[in-house]
This record gives sequence, C-alpha cells and structure tokens, in this order.
Amino acid sequence: MAVRTLKRIDEYRMELPETYAPGMKVKGVIYLDEELERGLEDKAIAQVANVAMLPGITGASMAMPDIHMGYGFPIGGVAAFSMDEGIISPGGVGYDINCGVRLLKSRLTRQQVSPRLRAVLEALFSMVPAGVGSKGRLRLSRQELEKVMTDGARWAVREGMGDAGDLERTESGGMMEGADPSLISMKAYERGSAQIGSLGSGNHFLEIQYVDEIYDEEAARKLGLSRDQVTVMIHTGSRGFGHQVCTDHLEVMERAVRKYGIELPDRELACAPVGSPEARDYIRAMRAAANYAWANRQAIMHWTRQAFMKAMDPGPEGLGMETLYDVAHNIVKIEEHPVGGRTVKLAVHRKGATRAFPPGHPELPAIYRETGQPVLVPGDMGRASFVLLGTRRAMDETWGSTCHGAGRVLSRHEAVRRAKGRSIFRELEDRGIIVMSAGRETLAEEMSEAYKDISNVVDVVQGAGISRKVARLRPMGVLKG
Repeated sequence: MAVRTLKRIDEYRMELPETYAPGMKVKGVIYLDEELERGLEDKAIAQVANVAMLPGITGASMAMPDIHMGYGFPIGGVAAFSMDEGIISPGGVGYDINCGVRLLKSRLTRQQVSPRLRAVLEALFSMVPAGVGSKGRLRLSRQELEKVMTDGARWAVREGMGDAGDLERTESGGMMEGADPSLISMKAYERGSAQIGSLGSGNHFLEIQYVDEIYDEEAARKLGLSRDQVTVMIHTGSRGFGHQVCTDHLEVMERAVRKYGIELPDRELACAPVGSPEARDYIRAMRAAANYAWANRQAIMHWTRQAFMKAMDPGPEGLGMETLYDVAHNIVKIEEHPVGGRTVKLAVHRKGATRAFPPGHPELPAIYRETGQPVLVPGDMGRASFVLLGTRRAMDETWGSTCHGAGRVLSRHEAVRRAKGRSIFRELEDRGIIVMSAGRETLAEEMSEAYKDISNVVDVVQGAGISRKVARLRPMGVLKG
C-alpha cells in the first residue's frame, strides 16, 4: 500500500515519492516555500501524482510555484515523455494553446506617459478588441487563415505588422514548422477567422507598466531595461481557435486511450503514444494553433504601437517601442535534453510554465545567447510583473522550465462573491492604476486577492536557481476583457 507523504526536500522544493500513490512511475517535484505550501490544493497534488503515472514519463512530474488545479495536468505542470514509450496529451497543453506573453520596451519614461495615460488607454481600447467573444479588426478568408496557421507571426510581419526584429525576439521565431491546416475542423476555422488581434477575456490583458526595480544592472542593460522606463505586456493566446482545436482532439484522444489500452487515473489525461497517428495529428494541429497565437500577439503589438503614436505623438524614433521577447506558456515541444549521459529527444509538455533556456543555448537568438532566455512572468493587475532569465540549473533540473505567472488561489465564482459591493475600478485607481474593461465581472474575477503574490512565486524560482530576477515592472494602466 502506498504511503501518501509529501516530503520537503529543501527550502524551495517538495517531493512526492513514487510510493505516494499506486501506479506512479516517477517521483513528483513541486517548487514551493513554506508560505506557498499553505495554499497548495489537494487536487493539484493529486494531478502531479496522476501525471507521474503516464506511460514513458522521464525524470519527474513537476509543478512550478504558481501551481493550481487544471484540466488533467495541473496549471504550472511540466512533464517530458520519451519518444519511444511516451505519450502526447492535450491536457498537458490546455485549451488555450500557446497562451503566452509578449513584452514591449520603449524609449518613453513613466513621467512622460503618466499625464497622457488615460488617452493612451482609450486609444488602446478602441484599437485592441477585448472581452468574451471579441473579434479582431481583421476578417480572414480560409486561405489567409491557413497562412496564419503555417507562418504565425511571420504572416503578420509580411502584412506590415512589425518587422524582422520582432521575429528574432519571439520564441521559435514566432512560427513552429509542421503545422497542418488540413487537420483543423470547420468549427475551428469559423471561430478563428475573426479573432486575430483581439485579447479575449479572463486573465488576458494588455498592461502599461514601468520598471520600478532592477536586481541585476548588467543583465538589465543587455536587455535594454532601465528604471522608470515604460513597458507594455501583452498576455493572450489562440482564443476560440485554439480552444476548438483542443476540444476536437480531446475527443480523438479519448478513443485512442481505448484503442491502445492505456490505463489512466483520470480521463482528463486522455493521450496517445508519441508515434501514433492520433498524436502526430494533434501535434500538427497544436502547432497551427500556436502559430495563430503568435500572429495574434504580433498584430496586437502593432496596434499597441499605433495607439501610443496616436495618444503621445512622439514620432516613431521617440517611441522606440520594440519587442523584448515573446514566450509561450501552454505548449508541447520536441526538444533535446541530456538523459542518462546521452542527449535524447523528448516531448516536453509545459502547461502554465515558461521555457527558461540558459546562456549559450543554440535555440536562443544571438542577442540573448550571452544572457540566457528572457522569462516574462505576469502578476495580477494590482501588484507587479517580473523579467527573469533562464539558467543552467533549469536546463539540468526542469527541462529548461520555470513559472509562468502568479497562479490563482480563488475560483472565479469565489472572487466574484468576495468582490460583491466593492468597486475594483475605484480601488485600483486609488492605487494609481487606471483600468479599462469590457465587463465589471471580469475585474472581480481578476482582482489581486484571487491570485498568489507574484513576488513570492518569483522568489521561489530564484531561490531554487531555475531562473534569476532581472527587473520588476509595476502596472500603470490595464486593458481587460
């Protein structure tokens, strides 16, 4: 009989030994300090253990300090599977395929933007649609949408929305090869045709920020960050398109589980062997949705620049707004990692986790080869966000992965209940943060108390050595769905 014991390894790590639950093939590791441990959900722990039972899992079933319960895999989950005996699971990516973050840096200062902040937000609100079911400014034909699926952010740049510098500073160059539009359902086409360039709702946002703290002066200089500098963070993904791709392929995977005789502790972990037709089809469709998300953030970035130009009138050179980096939070990638003294290919699932490759990694653009990969970690709209860098320890310990955000502590329903009778707009404005939103309920769902303190989460990954702090960004103005 298994002994269900969660053990603390050190100040920043906890372990679920293989004896934690029957069927575990590897241990579980959760990155938490004692303060964050107090909020750890039993269901999220169970999900870490469940992932450890999947065929071909390699190393450990891991979760970052922003862990909370998700669909199948926990949010914050990281797991790698062998190409010979492993599986591909849509639950290890999630419904919002390539939900991610893009950070723009500028030549503007907090002092320059503050007097015009409301005008900038109004311009953004008019140019970047947000909210449930929101549609972008473009209407794409089927042929155009297929180009988005195969070319990602490169399609947007060809259409005049950005330049080659944006692509260089985007994970995977803003495009994953091997996407196959023929695997996309008509319903996904319908949902995706009108949503390029839109934020959506929920935890997605566009935030005007300023750099208020620098922890590593040399690294910040190399990234082009300085105190009081204005930045813009864009957090969104593949919208209804990616959601439909996930839905369609989960149905296929549920049949595949029976076909291949895979035993699962939870049906939400529906999967198929890596080399199976079902897994190959999902990977190609997922890449199409990932490319859609990169095109979406590229288009939003373009209209963000236009909004600042309209409201600030600084001239293109004065604005100096360019991509610092763009990262994916929900994705599966075939990557090379050392295992048992040799380099092997693995199917690395990151579900609410950020790639954090170290200095010198060949996949990094030349401009970041010396520093390591920028890691962008958004917090809630009332506190802060962070810029980190990837480390060698992350490569050795977590398949080059780290946290992706703050992580919820309240359900959306509970957050709305606790916000009853309060004005979240007013509370934020009293703290110097102007918010524009398509709906009041979204603000209640996304209030600061609904999330862990991002500073605690970042301190854990820094303390564990799987990424290192460079700068803290404070919110000035927020656009929400």
